[in-house]
Amino acid sequence: MSRLRNIEEEWIPKTKLGELVKSGLITLDKIYQNNLVVKEKEIINTLLPQIKEDVINIAMVQQMTASGQRSKFKAVVIVGTDGFIGIGSGKSREVGPAIRKAIDKAKLSIVPVLRGCGSKECGCGGTHSVPFKVQGKCGSVRIQLIPAPVGVGLACADKVKQVLKLCGIEDIWSKTFGDTRTSENLVKATFDALKNAHKFNFNI
Repeated sequence: MSRLRNIEEEWIPKTKLGELVKSGLITLDKIYQNNLVVKEKEIINTLLPQIKEDVINIAMVQQMTASGQRSKFKAVVIVGTDGFIGIGSGKSREVGPAIRKAIDKAKLSIVPVLRGCGSKECGCGGTHSVPFKVQGKCGSVRIQLIPAPVGVGLACADKVKQVLKLCGIEDIWSKTFGDTRTSENLVKATFDALKNAHKFNFNI
């Protein structure tokens, strides 16, 4: 652990945004409000030290090359914390490096999650659900996230629950369409829906 801590302390920013973050001159809210692109995972490590990781899927993929068939592991990972979520995938000949690559990519894709109480049956004004009905898609998979009152819980597929739990959503109804057996596409569709909620809010 001490070795990892030393590596983090020695972070030398490669971007202007990284320099601002290391100097404490910019917050995560300002980054997203100004649509700034995060290109260094250390930015997220610094601004969201409480971030958690969850492996969605690990599969073996095969690729034909001039020297024959090669096998690699592909990992799909989500990272997040209360009000934030990101997703990434990585490939490697070993499981560990594939997961680490996926985590790094997921940190660079993190977006804020718009939460609220859009349920007419509830109207508590809290942040336990989504503020309105949102939709997302990936490949043949489409998902609809519907606001639910307090106490309903996460009435959705297990993989969708993993995403929503990580970003702090407690109550939801959902409808899915397409080949939902593909866990990666289902998770990416959920991520897309959460992103669309945020965009919709800014366009109002």
